[in-house]
Amino acid sequence: MTDEALNRYVDAVRGADLVRRSGRVTQFFGLVVEASGPDTFLGEVCEIYSRSKRQPISAEVVGVRDGKVLLMPFGEPRGIAAGSDVVATGRSLAVPLGEGLLGRVIDPAGRALDGKPLHGLPHTSFLNFEPHNPLARSPIRQIMQTGVRCIDCLLTLGKGQRIGIFSGSGVGKSTLLGMMARNVTADVNVIALVGERGREVLEFMERNLGPEGLRRSVVVVATSDQPALMRCRAAYCATAIAEYFRDQGRDVLLIMDSITRFAMAQREIGLSIGEPPTARGYTPSVFAALPRLLERAGTAKGKGTVSGVYTVLVEGDDINDPIADSMRAVLDGHIVLSRELANHGHYPAIDLLNSTSRLLDDLVAPQEKELILKAIGAISAYARSRDLVDVGAYRPGTNAELDAALRIRPQLEAFTSQGMHDRFSRAEAMAQLRAVLSGGKP
Repeated sequence: MTDEALNRYVDAVRGADLVRRSGRVTQFFGLVVEASGPDTFLGEVCEIYSRSKRQPISAEVVGVRDGKVLLMPFGEPRGIAAGSDVVATGRSLAVPLGEGLLGRVIDPAGRALDGKPLHGLPHTSFLNFEPHNPLARSPIRQIMQTGVRCIDCLLTLGKGQRIGIFSGSGVGKSTLLGMMARNVTADVNVIALVGERGREVLEFMERNLGPEGLRRSVVVVATSDQPALMRCRAAYCATAIAEYFRDQGRDVLLIMDSITRFAMAQREIGLSIGEPPTARGYTPSVFAALPRLLERAGTAKGKGTVSGVYTVLVEGDDINDPIADSMRAVLDGHIVLSRELANHGHYPAIDLLNSTSRLLDDLVAPQEKELILKAIGAISAYARSRDLVDVGAYRPGTNAELDAALRIRPQLEAFTSQGMHDRFSRAEAMAQLRAVLSGGKP
């Protein structure tokens, strides 16, 4: 026997789990299975052997209370009973990584959902990595073109920036995400659909993403009917995949729809294991998990970038709810979608006066900044006097700024709207904006 073969056997013996760590289910309440043993660590995957299924049910250790292990199953817990065996596996949840993920749809455990086998996945990564050292990040200086001229010109984003899209239901959020995924200048898209309705997953892929967008995308799906743990893990899985492609030197666009459903899933887990509810029932672990997840996006010296786009569902169009407030504190800017604009058929329904990119000054030239301020000033001047104009009480010549805003308002409205399949480079869009502000057409 050669030394190389002998070393392989030695390594296999050293890495083998020669002790079977097991316990038994003592209670099962709500989402949580309580067991006496085994000797586990937080985040370890265990197998619960139910009485009605031959295959064990995988569960994750989410806490320890009064000497008992608290587990949360990844799937349907039917068949679990008092006395069911619980066996520790010695591993945490991981996802396979490689070029074979491009163009594929997977679940948070890395299993294909599109009916095709997965190939070309030589690497594996655990889901819970620590954020990068802040001093290992390079400054954000490159513009990320989204193909949406309203964003590229007036809310310019950078490669490695994290932006939130704050929206109520039915305001065009999915359409905007599809436009960005198809037209963005990133090398790879990683899209996490967290807590989506099953019907909308296929619709998003076919109508909003399309074959062109899917070819360079990885889609991670956890639908609303899946357990809270799977919905929560979908966000971590997508982030781990984005980090992998970033470490290959690529520019990655990470789209997460939605971070609010991730927070709701984390709240379910927290309440189930006995955490106290705080603002609107959200547990402390939710507000700790949000920055820990979002800080993993960004730049890395000598590598690529992860640009994060996170949608925030606001209840009753209230952008000051607890999750929205927490997100604004962590993000590098936010885009607010207006229901009023959507009701008037103006898409994308971006409320420019309530939206901002915190990196705008670092990304645009002084001449471009002057154009942007002029456009925003015209929109603001009309908004301040809109009631007077609508009822016919304003007399032209009274306010020179408002007169100028009214002259270019139709062209500016046309510029800020865009068809779902329209695509503009940033240079084209800036030229159109310059023409609008000088009295021409977009």
